[in-house]
Amino acid sequence: MSEIQDQIFSVSDITKSIKFILESTFEKISIEGEISNFKAHGSGHWYFNLKDEGAVINCTMWRGVNNYVFFSPEDGMKVIVSGRVTVYPPRGSYQIDVRSMKPAGVGELQAAFERLKKKLFDEGLFDEEYKKPIPTFPKKIGLVTALDGAAVKDMISVAERRFPLLELVIVPTKVQGAGAAENIVENIRKLNFLKDIDVIILARGGGSIEDLWAFNEEIVARAIFNSKIPIITGIGHEVDFTIADFISDLRAPTPSVAMELATPDIEELKNFIKESYSLSCELIDRNINDYRDDITQFVNSYSYRFPFEKIRKFSQSLDFNVLKMNNVIERKINLISNKIALIAKSLEAHDIEKSLKKGFALIKQNAKFVTRKKNYSSQNAVTIKFYDGELEIK
Repeated sequence: MSEIQDQIFSVSDITKSIKFILESTFEKISIEGEISNFKAHGSGHWYFNLKDEGAVINCTMWRGVNNYVFFSPEDGMKVIVSGRVTVYPPRGSYQIDVRSMKPAGVGELQAAFERLKKKLFDEGLFDEEYKKPIPTFPKKIGLVTALDGAAVKDMISVAERRFPLLELVIVPTKVQGAGAAENIVENIRKLNFLKDIDVIILARGGGSIEDLWAFNEEIVARAIFNSKIPIITGIGHEVDFTIADFISDLRAPTPSVAMELATPDIEELKNFIKESYSLSCELIDRNINDYRDDITQFVNSYSYRFPFEKIRKFSQSLDFNVLKMNNVIERKINLISNKIALIAKSLEAHDIEKSLKKGFALIKQNAKFVTRKKNYSSQNAVTIKFYDGELEIK
């Protein structure tokens, strides 16, 4: 003990030791307390304090994790949070990294909500891989909502403002009370039978958990999951979450935002077209100028201004090549002529008539020349050929 007392720590070292001890000791804890100073940051994270009569603890609940909290946290609300203790060294403070939150003394509806959420989550119905893409330019949107509610009026107003080319198919739906869940399921199926619906918006205004309970029914969740048409939910206010929101392909905080997410903004499209037109004109002008420069350069070129010079150049080159070819042919002819003359002289040297003229004679027997003594027969007639005639001896 004295060794620890005598040891001098740096601020970082002691903080690291405290961080290790706290985080390894309180890795998974549940705490009950009262919410104070609750703040939903623009980033999506939640920051708040959890307190009782004797102490206060800072808490953080990150975006994505807090999506699974079905109620709206408020100052003064008693809750049970689960998570782990973490230490933030730059400030030398500790806080609770909250992983889940539920009201203290959860009622039957909350308990049922949590059970169903866990069941569907375990089945994988919340997985991103099952989320269908929302078309960028829908032609027809089906609205599953109450016909007399403020939500439908807000959505129509947003659609007329953002994308007046859109066609809306409104299916009057009971969204609260007995039979509401069954009616929602029926109308989702009706729209799925239509082949030209691009998107379905499932919406209603705000209310208590009891008012929104139809959207927490399992049959509604499975109808949304099984829909061939992508579904956007806009149920309640921004802080309201239902099972339908977790199942849907896209969750909007309100019905109006749901319509905004489902439709393109016609003003943005106009601006895009204007910018594209301007950019296209600029590119066309640039290309025209480039081609104009090329043409100008060509027109001012030597070949264009003096076209016959190039023809004369090619003509001279052609004459040179023809002359060169004639010289090659002439050399070939002379070489062959010399060879022929040499052969002719060789043949002339072996001419029989010249040999006869010199005094030689040819002897024939039986129409054949006798070239050797042994071939001569004294019994046969002989023909002797001289230069100036033949003599026959019988």
